[in-house]
Amino acid sequence: MGGQGGGVLSNWIVDTAEHGGYVAQATSVPGVAQRTGATIYYVELFPKAMIEEAGREPVLALMPIPGEVDVLIAAELIEAGRAVIRGFVDPERTTVIASSHREYSIAEKMAIGDGIADRDKVLESVEKAARVCVTFDMAEVAASTESVISSVLLGALAGAGRLPFEREDYEKAIRRGGLAVERNLAGFAAGFVKATDGKSVVTQQEPTQPKPEVAIHRRAKALLERVAEMFPGPAAPLIVEGVRRLADFQDIEYANAYLDQLAPVLALDDGGDDKTYRLTTETARHMALWMSYEDAIRVADLKTRAARFRRFREEVGAEPDQLVYVVEYMHPRVEEICDVLPAPLGRFVMQNRGVRNLVDKIVNHGRQVPTTKLSGFLLLHFIASLRRWRRFSYRYRREMSLIDRWLARISAAAPSNYDLAVEIARLQRLIKGYGDTHARGMKSFNAIMDVLDRFATDDEAAETIRKLSDAALADEDGVALKAALDEVG
Repeated sequence: MGGQGGGVLSNWIVDTAEHGGYVAQATSVPGVAQRTGATIYYVELFPKAMIEEAGREPVLALMPIPGEVDVLIAAELIEAGRAVIRGFVDPERTTVIASSHREYSIAEKMAIGDGIADRDKVLESVEKAARVCVTFDMAEVAASTESVISSVLLGALAGAGRLPFEREDYEKAIRRGGLAVERNLAGFAAGFVKATDGKSVVTQQEPTQPKPEVAIHRRAKALLERVAEMFPGPAAPLIVEGVRRLADFQDIEYANAYLDQLAPVLALDDGGDDKTYRLTTETARHMALWMSYEDAIRVADLKTRAARFRRFREEVGAEPDQLVYVVEYMHPRVEEICDVLPAPLGRFVMQNRGVRNLVDKIVNHGRQVPTTKLSGFLLLHFIASLRRWRRFSYRYRREMSLIDRWLARISAAAPSNYDLAVEIARLQRLIKGYGDTHARGMKSFNAIMDVLDRFATDDEAAETIRKLSDAALADEDGVALKAALDEVG
């Protein structure tokens, strides 16, 4: 993928081969349909001695042929899985060298429900399909050596011993390349050791989202103490994360309001049959997600944080004296503009078709915002600074009204049907993202909430809600949900 140094890795392999008595040909094919910025690099090597003996030049292919690949290198586990699906990995021929870490694909991120591929199953499939499989977390090794993943991949290739070259041959290629030589040699050495120590295949947890940065506030300690005093042990850790998220999203008062709204739910929660307080936990989880909705203010805030720019520099392996330029590709719609306007003005624009169309013509086109330049940074910094007025915005008022309605339905169901109240709380998982994704999720959420009264007193009400929710997550067009709604009448 972009930034992983696939072209540099390809050049190192070609250089090693050409200095080792081989003719080498390298091609690259952009694969943006798989992932934004993804590229497939293909290298073929042919011994010069055989050319001289035959007295003619070889014909080298431009793309790999299924079943004819000797070595496959993948900078991320799912890419190795894709190669298996396409037939490039042969159990009698192919050596697979792949990093076991995950960088979620566009398809995984766009899924309505949990679209993340099962890492263990992918790894198992790759191991079964390959003759030899060398896998370990190469991203972690690259970070620990302050190098880039391409140098670790090259080290793993050398350590696998599949090509007729010595370790020194690869190291000379790195030196001849002249790119961050010492760091790349360190990454190469670490990758070589991992590939030859016999312990390459490792099990690691799925990557977790980093905790949001929270400014130290004199009232933050009191807020966390309130959580410890109010909420039972099983729910408290998750509620602490919710408090941190909402203090980061807005402020301490906002996080306090979150606890105020949770208190009535806790009062109705007897712990359930298993005494895990599922109702309080699920409500806390989903309310924190809902209250930290993604508007233009939040997006601008996240894009202008110092930690983000530091991460970019680390990911591309920039030297202290090198400049790293970042360009944001943005496409605001009239809805995103109205969301941050004062509630009366935003409502007026959205309800007046002529005005809405006029605003849409003005704002609805792609923009490139260079956030590492003063003009682009100041623009997004200004939008982020509108956070202090978010409570007066059209989007805030709308979301708080919906949350109040949702909490009321949870509270109404809890005394007589605990499981149903839990499933109503979990309905929030339909609402996510922004733009069309958010609109589709909200439409499904409202459709289920609107029919809830028809079967709220049934013994199987909780199971019915669960089935409707799963149907809503089955497809983007709502076909499965419509069929499920028709089935329950």
